[in-house]
Amino acid sequence: MASFKIKGKQKLSGEITPQGAKNETLQILCAVLLTEDEVVVHNIPDILDVNNLISLLENMGTEVRKLSRHSYAFRTKKVNFDYLQTAEFYSKSASLRGSVMIVGPLVGRYKQAVIPKPGGDKIGRRRLDTHFIGIQKLGAEFSYDPDKKLYIIGAEQLTGNYMLLDEASVTGTANIVMAAVLAKGTTTIYNAACEPYLQQLCKMLNHMGAKISGIGSNLLTIEGVEKLGGCEHTILPDMIEIGSFIGLAAMTGSEITIKNVAYDELGIIPDSFRRLGITIERKGDDIYVPAQCCYTIETFIDGSIMTFADAPWPGLTPDLLSVFLVVATKANGSVLIHQKMFESRLFFVDKLIDMGAQIILCDPHRATVIGQGENLHLRASRMTSPDIRAGIALLIAALSAEGTSIIDNIDQIDRGYQDIDIRLKAIGANIERM
Repeated sequence: MASFKIKGKQKLSGEITPQGAKNETLQILCAVLLTEDEVVVHNIPDILDVNNLISLLENMGTEVRKLSRHSYAFRTKKVNFDYLQTAEFYSKSASLRGSVMIVGPLVGRYKQAVIPKPGGDKIGRRRLDTHFIGIQKLGAEFSYDPDKKLYIIGAEQLTGNYMLLDEASVTGTANIVMAAVLAKGTTTIYNAACEPYLQQLCKMLNHMGAKISGIGSNLLTIEGVEKLGGCEHTILPDMIEIGSFIGLAAMTGSEITIKNVAYDELGIIPDSFRRLGITIERKGDDIYVPAQCCYTIETFIDGSIMTFADAPWPGLTPDLLSVFLVVATKANGSVLIHQKMFESRLFFVDKLIDMGAQIILCDPHRATVIGQGENLHLRASRMTSPDIRAGIALLIAALSAEGTSIIDNIDQIDRGYQDIDIRLKAIGANIERM
């Protein structure tokens, strides 16, 4: 198993470009199953989760042509449903949480699907009720084999319906939308997720011939069509990686320019970092973070402690709270980090405490960070990455610590961050893959 060896306290400088968005890519790749025509996708990140899904699609019968490192052409004339009964399919799809989004396209186009209980990050229970209840309301029937841990889905006909989602799940909304575009009649989804990546999916489906209105709101209306065609689509830059680079610049006191960020799609992310006291300048479609020796966390207007909590878009994405937490350790002031969606995502803070950070883990969902400003001197440590987002937070901590740190289980980081060691070396980081 690979590890990173990191010598901290190195000033970074230069330009870095974010990869294509992982979460958007997983949705878009599943959508290629909806048509027999060719779909060309650009700016695909070369990361483990995405490559595993591309391999899974190819094994299912999708013709895959690699046009360049980040551009692919996909064509699914026919799905091999015999493969869906194999142990190999079970193993590959169970290890990749994004694979759950093949259900919507398969049920929409073929009226049948099989999916194991998916894996992914170990960040607590991530239920699938929203996905399945929504697709059931379109007319599909679900059964679960507890021995095989396998969901079996079938439908004679999908028919549009009104539904109020119990939570604004991004992958749940995506799955339902992909099933509904080929259903008969009109589907109305209230409390739909409206993240930029979900908007991208809906725009792509419309380019393929779908009829989706309300894009960007939490009320989607979908008029079913009989068939979808091909299209060409470009993935947005990854907002989580952009936020990670902002945090890295602040923690290391470095001057960094983040290129081509699609700034207008970042929502409240830039302003949230500003509330931590970090200076961020927009230059065209780039973000410039000047070198700062220190930064001070704001308080609320009434003087109470600042709180960062995750929320459905346009609220703050939960994937960045790990970065906000580690960046707050070196700020002046205190902050409460409230991770509402996942009950185990804050458990990595014990590693930061071992490094010298002052953090109180209140419960599985909340942590109070007492920022020490320039008085914080993080110690090097050996640690293990528990998931993608905690992994990048620990990497940021190691790059700002005194001494040499080792991060094990970096496959978790590689799942979401492309060539992160190579790109960080290019701006001055002392990082070695072992």
